[in-house]
Amino acid sequence: MSFAKVLQCPTIPLSNGLKIPIVGLGTSHDGGYTHDSVVYALKECGMRHIDTAKRYGCEENLGKAIKESGIPRSDLWLTNKLWPGDYGYSAAKKACMESCAQMGVEYFDLYLMHWPEAKHPVGSNREMRAETWRALEELYKEGVCRAIGVSNFLVHHLEQLKEDSSVVPHVNQVEYHPFQQPNKLTDYCRQESIVFEGYSPLAKGQVLRDPTVLRIAEKYRRTTAQICIRWSIQNGVVTIPKSTKKKRIQENFQVFDFHLEDSDMAVLGGLHDGRHVTWDPTNVE
Repeated sequence: MSFAKVLQCPTIPLSNGLKIPIVGLGTSHDGGYTHDSVVYALKECGMRHIDTAKRYGCEENLGKAIKESGIPRSDLWLTNKLWPGDYGYSAAKKACMESCAQMGVEYFDLYLMHWPEAKHPVGSNREMRAETWRALEELYKEGVCRAIGVSNFLVHHLEQLKEDSSVVPHVNQVEYHPFQQPNKLTDYCRQESIVFEGYSPLAKGQVLRDPTVLRIAEKYRRTTAQICIRWSIQNGVVTIPKSTKKKRIQENFQVFDFHLEDSDMAVLGGLHDGRHVTWDPTNVE
């Protein structure tokens, strides 16, 4: 029996009733994409959630990999992101449609504003976020995006957007791993029915060498990556690990057949030191 046939990935409901798979495969620029690995993830591992962005420059290739996998579009959850250089009402709508064309799809399951700061602001960042979000609201109403959200937004960004718009983001995707646990932000998102999604769950490999994580991994006879991903999903976070190695992709998805004890969850929860391994939106107004 193939791995894909026995795999069952849990889902988390969005506020609009859609269900997002709790683990997805991340892609990125700078070597973060390989065609064969995406096809393998879909066909052999049963992965049904792919996360990408215009910024990563792999939309066209990703579309080809999805087509080659033979997985029906309706069985996939595709997330894409709008780059700040395309912020603004008209530019955002145009960019989304171009991304659909690049990937050869008619819609995205989730479309995110990639960053809270506009690259070429006309007015304040807040005004640009509101204008851009208005475009995403229309794309949502038109069915081009089945859900819409934001990435790297902090509480004050979300509060402003709530005041300036009519649709609350369905998702907020933010850096999340044992060293970076923005608990005030996660609490706020849950209070507002915004699903919290975490990227860089392995802290770009930094957490894999941590003695505490190594000890817990030995206890459960799992990889350190599996321990971190399991910790994240047990916290109710939609988790987006990234790898171009087939073995790692398979391992990263084999996290649904064991459970971390409360004591180990607490130990991992105590590793927060506030470090960022990627962009830090703290100073974005």
